[in-house]
This record gives sequence, structure tokens and C-alpha cells, in this order.
Amino acid sequence: MSNIKVNDENQEVTLPLSLSELIALNNVLQPDMVSVQINGEFISRGNFDTTWINENDEVDFLYFMGGGR
Repeated sequence: MSNIKVNDENQEVTLPLSLSELIALNNVLQPDMVSVQINGEFISRGNFDTTWINENDEVDFLYFMGGGR
């Protein structure tokens, strides 16, 4: 098992693991609307299938909300 941090919480995962697989593993709601940062760098949606998670990565799932007037 490998340790990563997802949205500031420690998580143990089995590598190799793609970003798309991590999204599914975490039951991310509306995966087509989520933006992802790994170690502070935004990952292009087109690269989710080919971006691999590494030991000690810090992953953030981000949703940008619109609203207001």
C-alpha cells in the first residue's frame, strides 16, 4: 500500500493508479465537473487517464461554483 493525501486526508492506495481510477475510487460526484490538482499543479481533463498517482502525492478535487449577482 502507498500513502497519498486526498483533500487534506491521508489515504492508502494500491499503485499503479491513474487519476481517473482515483476519481472513481473516491466516488467523486460529477466527475465531469471536477478540476484536479496534484502537488499544486492543475491536471488537464484530457490527461486524467494517463496521469499516474505516486507515493506521497497530494491530490485536491476542486469544484468551482458560480453564483451571485
